[in-house]
Amino acid sequence: MSEQNESVVKTAMIGTGGMARHHTKRILQQLETTKISAVCEPSGNAYEEFCQLFDDAGQTPPPNEPDLTIMLAKYGAELDAAFIITPHVFHFTQASACLEAGIDVLLEKPMVMNADEAQQLIDIRDRTGRLLTVAFNGSLSPQIRTAVQLLRSGELGNILNVHAVVWQDWKNLAADTWRQVPEIAGGGFLFDTGAHMLNTVSDLVGEDFVEVAAFLDNRDAPVDILGSVMARTQSGILVTLSGCGDAIKSCHSDVRVFCQQAILRTGVWGERLEIQRGGEDELTPIPVAESLGSWEQFLAVRSGAMENPSPPEVGLRMARLWDAIQASASQGGQLVKC
Repeated sequence: MSEQNESVVKTAMIGTGGMARHHTKRILQQLETTKISAVCEPSGNAYEEFCQLFDDAGQTPPPNEPDLTIMLAKYGAELDAAFIITPHVFHFTQASACLEAGIDVLLEKPMVMNADEAQQLIDIRDRTGRLLTVAFNGSLSPQIRTAVQLLRSGELGNILNVHAVVWQDWKNLAADTWRQVPEIAGGGFLFDTGAHMLNTVSDLVGEDFVEVAAFLDNRDAPVDILGSVMARTQSGILVTLSGCGDAIKSCHSDVRVFCQQAILRTGVWGERLEIQRGGEDELTPIPVAESLGSWEQFLAVRSGAMENPSPPEVGLRMARLWDAIQASASQGGQLVKC
């Protein structure tokens, strides 16, 4: 592995699908910080589309090795980091392999498929001493980071209730893709777009859930499309979560945090942050710093310039919640103790 203090971080892209290409466009605008040195992509068509981004930018495309084990054997010694953007089922094995190879990892959401994988990945992170950051828009946003600071400061009083909702025309958008294959996706709308809601709320409350009751409705699809969840955290915060993946053409969210002294309003992606304190008539915006992209924040964490905004510990809390949601839903909404 190359030295962390080198000015350019040598990176592998694990997966080059649509989301990976979205991130790569931004990375190609910061060549002074990052060099994509290798790619692991089994799809020839996806790799060709990925290479086109480099051609358009006047850059030489990186080599592709479709087998991750071979790729790490070939290039691992010269890599600093890996950005893993693949279907959910592969996250655990791919992140584990990169960490074991001495490479820092930025991992697309959701972190892993379940709590067992989440705990194992944390153990590998601890043993290898490498960095693991999960690319959740909410936790990486200045809005959610500011909200967490306010909630932990005590100035708003204890959190009493949290209500969150997310909706999208996901059933049609994700039809005939891996996102609706249970064995690959690990769930449906509530574990894909809805994972942003589960993770952001897990981040905001800052503690484990101890009781969960949930209903999931597949709406004649192979995976869940609608979801309704009630939960209680360790300290007694009451949480309601609602996901509708069969909405009209749209993609939006709303999160309300009710505290003793104020109400916070945000979104599952951190798309806003507003507050209404006692005695005030309406919500008003809270100014926050400009948001950095996922990769820029990962680099800042690597360099020691900022704390990890989206560590795997939040991913573990979310994974435990998801496990409990599935367990309750499989029993017709019966209360599950975590």
